[in-house]
Parts: sequence; structure tokens; C-alpha cells
Amino acid sequence: MRDFIRSPAWALLLLVVGVAVACQTVPITGRSQLQILPESEEMRMGVQSYADILKKSRVSTDPVLNERVTRVGSRIAAATGRRDYQWEYKVIEDKQANAFALPGGKVAVYTGILPITRDDAGLAAVLGHEVAHVIARHGGERVSQQLVVQMGLAGTMAAFSRRDPKTVQAVGALLGAGAAVGLLLPWGRSQESEADRLGLIYMAKAGYDPHGARDLWVRMAEASKGQARPPEFLSTHPSEATRIRQIEAWMPEAMTYYRPAR
Repeated sequence: MRDFIRSPAWALLLLVVGVAVACQTVPITGRSQLQILPESEEMRMGVQSYADILKKSRVSTDPVLNERVTRVGSRIAAATGRRDYQWEYKVIEDKQANAFALPGGKVAVYTGILPITRDDAGLAAVLGHEVAHVIARHGGERVSQQLVVQMGLAGTMAAFSRRDPKTVQAVGALLGAGAAVGLLLPWGRSQESEADRLGLIYMAKAGYDPHGARDLWVRMAEASKGQARPPEFLSTHPSEATRIRQIEAWMPEAMTYYRPAR
């Protein structure tokens, strides 16, 4: 019995049991997801990471930009129905066309993306996507997925531990690459697509025309022309063309929630 407890088979059994009891459901999409990390710990990590990033960044003091991001973001957050999060919005002065959100409702928008968003609908598409990551608990899910993969790799490598060290090293490298391309990257792209779909619905509920999301990604595609990037299957994000196609497919669903703001 002791030998079994110390064996890779026992680790695998614990992994399977843990996965079975840690499944949760994403709002609206109904997708089952793995959540090993408690939400309280996920939020604690998000708050700490947010503070660390802001310390190293140039946070904008422009009252117009901050008011706009906070106003649009607050409407999106209210549309989710999650009032237990301490939502916070910051504008960071940086040329990169990006934004992010961390567990617990900590959101930041880089000034480099604002010329591409153009209007409130474009900004709502960005913030809807980021808020959706928080609501779907994608941060905790990513940590859980990485833990599962690491445990699986560790168990497999233990089975090869008595073989030639060079063989073990080669097997480890192959398994690591296979896990990244075959599991982690597809999971990441799936989360990004799910955030696009949820964000589309949240912006519609908040009174922003969801067609603004498609227009945003058309402009993002134009802005990224000529930039070197890996093929989609080696990326953490879907391509702009994929996102536009998916958003068009989800548009009828989103429009059922749309009521123009007065």
C-alpha cells in the first residue's frame, strides 16, 4: 500500500479526484471549468498583482480619460450582476494597444488602445471582454490548468525516472512542448473566445450596440497589419479574422439583450 501511495498511479488518482470535485460552470455559456484555486485566494493574488503592476507603470491622471473608462466600465460591471467585487479602473500611459483585468475586478486600459476604440461602443467592447475574464474566473482556471498539466507531467516523468538521463530529458522536453501546443494554448484561445462572447452580451446589456465589437476588431486587424506574429495554433489568442467571424456568429444572441441606453 505504501508503495502505491508513493507511485505515479496514486498521484494520478488524486489528480482525477481533484478534477472531479473542482468543476464549476461559467455563467451564460454553461461551460464546465476546472477550479482548484479557491476564489478568495484568486482574488487576493489579483489584488496583489494589480498593485505591483500599477507601481511599475505610469498611471494616467487625465480626468477625462479616467472618467470615461470608469463610466463605461462601471456600466459593463453592473450588467454582470456581480456586486460583490470591488471594481476598480485605471488608465496606464503606454503605447501598447492592450487592456487587462485581474481577479476581484481590477481593470486597466493602456492609452495605446484608445485611438483604436474611438468611441464608447469600442471601449465597451474592450472592457466587456476584460470584465468577462473576471466573471468567468479565467485567471483561477488558468492556474488550475497549469497545476494539472504540471502534475500530469511530473507523474509521467516519475515513470521514466530509472531510465537514461538523456532519454528522460528528451521525453520531458517533448511532453512539455506537447502540453503547451496541445493543451495550454488551445485552452487560452478558448478562454479568449469565451470572453469575447460574454463581453458582447455584457456590453449589450449595458446599452452599448454590440456591433461596436465587430467594428473594433476590424480596426484592430488594420492596426496590426505588418506585425510579425506566430501562427494561430501557437498563440494564446485567436486571430483577428477568427474573432470577427465568431462575433458575427454570436451577434444575434447578443442583440436579444440590447436595449439602447437613454
